[in-house]
Amino acid sequence: MVNLMTRLRACGLALGLLPLFLILAAAAQTNQAAPTVANVVLRGEVKSSQKHTYVEVPFQVPAGVERLTLTFHYTERDQHTALDLGLEDPVHLRCWSGGNKSVLTVSIADATPSCLPGLIPAGTWKVLIGVPNIRPGVTSHFTAEVYFTNSGLVADEPAFLRAPLRTGPAWYRGDLHMHTAHSDGQCPNQTGQKVPCPVFLTVEAAVKRGLDFIAITDHNATSQYDVMRELQPYFDKVLLIPGREITTFRGHLNFLGTTSYVDFRLGGKSVPDMNTLLRSADKLGALVSINHPDAPSGEICMGCGWTPAHPVDMHLLAAVEAVNGGSEMHGFNGVPFWDKQLNAGYRLTGIGGSDNHNATSPLDEPSSVGSPTTVVYATELSTPAILAGIRAGHVFIDLTASHDRMLTMQASGNGQTAHMGDLLDAPKGTTVSFDVHETGANQGSVVLIEDGHGMGTLAQAGASDGGETFHRTWTADGYRHWFRPQVVGPDGKLWLLGNPVYVDWNRPSAPAE
Repeated sequence: MVNLMTRLRACGLALGLLPLFLILAAAAQTNQAAPTVANVVLRGEVKSSQKHTYVEVPFQVPAGVERLTLTFHYTERDQHTALDLGLEDPVHLRCWSGGNKSVLTVSIADATPSCLPGLIPAGTWKVLIGVPNIRPGVTSHFTAEVYFTNSGLVADEPAFLRAPLRTGPAWYRGDLHMHTAHSDGQCPNQTGQKVPCPVFLTVEAAVKRGLDFIAITDHNATSQYDVMRELQPYFDKVLLIPGREITTFRGHLNFLGTTSYVDFRLGGKSVPDMNTLLRSADKLGALVSINHPDAPSGEICMGCGWTPAHPVDMHLLAAVEAVNGGSEMHGFNGVPFWDKQLNAGYRLTGIGGSDNHNATSPLDEPSSVGSPTTVVYATELSTPAILAGIRAGHVFIDLTASHDRMLTMQASGNGQTAHMGDLLDAPKGTTVSFDVHETGANQGSVVLIEDGHGMGTLAQAGASDGGETFHRTWTADGYRHWFRPQVVGPDGKLWLLGNPVYVDWNRPSAPAE
C-alpha cells in the first residue's frame, strides 16, 4: 500500500492535482471473474475553489481486460453540488456523460451510451470530473470504483450490470434466433422501401409478443451489442441476451452469452475444422447450438444445412434448434436430426428460434418474432439463469407462440424424481411413472416419445382451465433411453415439444431389433 500511495502521489503532483484532493486507491486481483468488490477504489474531494474546472484522477489498467466498469458517487448533492463524469484511456476520451450517470462501462463490443466501445489498452486511465457547480465553502467527497472483467461473458460482469429483470423461479418465454440491420434483417422504411431494420423494432416486436427474453443473433456480427446496451434500460421487461449466429460454409451455430470475438472463418489456417471453432467457443464459455440443421445448403441458402467436412465432437455443443421458424415455413423439420443425436448418446437441449429477418412482420405470420417460442424454466430472468436453464434442458418449445400454453413432465422411479432435462437411474425391472401436464392445449393430443418412437397417444386434452395431467408407466430394461412429451393439434401439426427425461443414461443403448 505504501508503494501504491507513493506512485499515486507522484501522478497527482505531475498533474498539479494533489493540493486539490487526496487519492486513495486499493488494487485487488485483476484475474478474478465476476468481481464482487472493485479492483480499484479511488476516493477524493472537490473543493469550491475548483468550480468550473476539470479534475483528473489517474488509475492503472492491467493487460488482458475486456471490460472496464466505473461507478461514481459524491456527497453534497443537497447543496446543489454538480459533478460531471467522464473516462479517458491512455490516448482518447472514452466517455463523457455530464452528470446524469453514475455507472459507465466500456468493452471491446459495447459501451454505455455516451461512451465509445473498443479495445481496453493497458496503462494509465483517468476518471475525468467536471465541476459545473459547487457552492463557496463546500467540499464534496467522491468515491469511484473500477471493475475489470477479463472475458466477454455476461456471467463475469459485475453483478449490478447483470442484475435480473425479474427474480424468482418461473417459466420464461423467449426467442433465441433473430436478425437486424447488423446483418441481413430488413424491413420497410417510411416510404415502403426495404432497408436494414433497426434493433429497437425487434425488441418492440418482442414486447408485443409478450416475450421475457430475446437473443439477437446477427451473422458473425458483434456490433449489435452496443445498441443492446443502450436499449436494455428502456426495455426493462425484456432481457436482451448477447448472441450471434456464427455463419460458416458448413453450418450455422448460435453463440449465446458472450460478446468476445471468435474467428468464424472455417477452413482457414486458424479454424481448420468445426471442432476447432467449437473448442474456441467452449473456451469463451459460450452456449452453442446448431441452427436449422435440416435446411438445404447451396445457392438457396449458403451453408445453412449441417454439413461438416469432418466428424464433430458433439459433446462441445449444448443445444440444437429443433424448430426453426424459417425452416418450418418451408417444410423442413429439425426434430429428426435432434432425435438422431439423442439416440447416439448426446444430451443436447432442443430449442426453437424464429430466425426472424423482418421485425415488422405480423405476429400471425410464420417466422415472426417469437414464433416459435422457447420456454425456459430458470431461477430468475437474467442471462446466466436463462442459459443455465437451457443447459439443464429445462425447456419446451411452443410452436403456436401462445402466451400461456404449458407442457411439463415428471418421471418417478427408484425413489427419484426427474423433470425434463434431468437424469433418472432406474435399474432393470424398475417401474418408471411418467406424468405429463399440459395447460391451454385444448383438443390437442398428448404423446410420449421413447427414443424417437411414439408410445401412443396418452389422451386428448380437454378444456380444463387448470390443464390436465396424463399418466403412463414403463418398465426399465437395463438400457439407455430417453422420453420426450409433445402435443399435436387436431390438424396433425406439432403444438408443443418438450425436452427428454434421460433414463439410465450411462448404460449402453438397447440393441437394434
